[in-house]
Amino acid sequence: MSKQEFSIVFSDVDNADQGKEKVLVTYKGKTKEFITHDYDEIYKIPGLYEHLFYDTLKCDSPYVVCSLLKENLNKLSFAPEDLVVLDVGAGNGMVGEEFVEMGVNTVIGVDIIEEAAEAAMRDRPGVYESYYVEDLTQLPDHVESEITGKKPNCLSIVASLGFDDIPALAFASAFNLISEQGWLSYNIKDEFLQQDHPSGFFRLIDQLSDEGVLEIVDKKRYQHRLCLDGTPLNYFAMVGKKQQNISNEILEQY
Repeated sequence: MSKQEFSIVFSDVDNADQGKEKVLVTYKGKTKEFITHDYDEIYKIPGLYEHLFYDTLKCDSPYVVCSLLKENLNKLSFAPEDLVVLDVGAGNGMVGEEFVEMGVNTVIGVDIIEEAAEAAMRDRPGVYESYYVEDLTQLPDHVESEITGKKPNCLSIVASLGFDDIPALAFASAFNLISEQGWLSYNIKDEFLQQDHPSGFFRLIDQLSDEGVLEIVDKKRYQHRLCLDGTPLNYFAMVGKKQQNISNEILEQY
């Protein structure tokens, strides 16, 4: 896909919240307005997601988050090829591709929209052993059995937490799909870890840490990407170890 086959123009640059930025895209002679979290529509145009977020807005989260995990694996002499990664919010496969380049042999994708799975198969065939289009808060029993049967020992969630894409309950449900002593590799917008943020992530992560369910191994603040006006969006990259499943008592709070 040549980038010259589409063009993008940003509108309302000075008054755009993350995920609500307006983009005019011209593709095959037709112009349509998107907001930046219209992933289902963005994935339909080959190369648009990468050009918009990675080339133009300088997102580097897949590399940053996976690199932080790799650093911590190296400290414990844990080989990447021994990971079975559950990539949640997998999108069109950019994070899965990073894991494959690290040496991971098995990556399982999960996303809530069909267009993400179609884009991953189109753009990065062979990255995922399996790819499920499911809502993790309403995961069918047979899909849960299939995923846990693959014995994932690493949960990856990049650029999805804290928005409507993956709420706290979906994170908790995904957490319970990986094995005890499994790795977590994720990122989250810095403001979502403020104590009073309505997303509930500060409360959940704090509770899991206090109750010995999750061990935070490493944490790094970095620039996730740029806003349309050029100001940085800062996130935390996080690496953790699962100690035990999240109890039903905790899950019921979310």
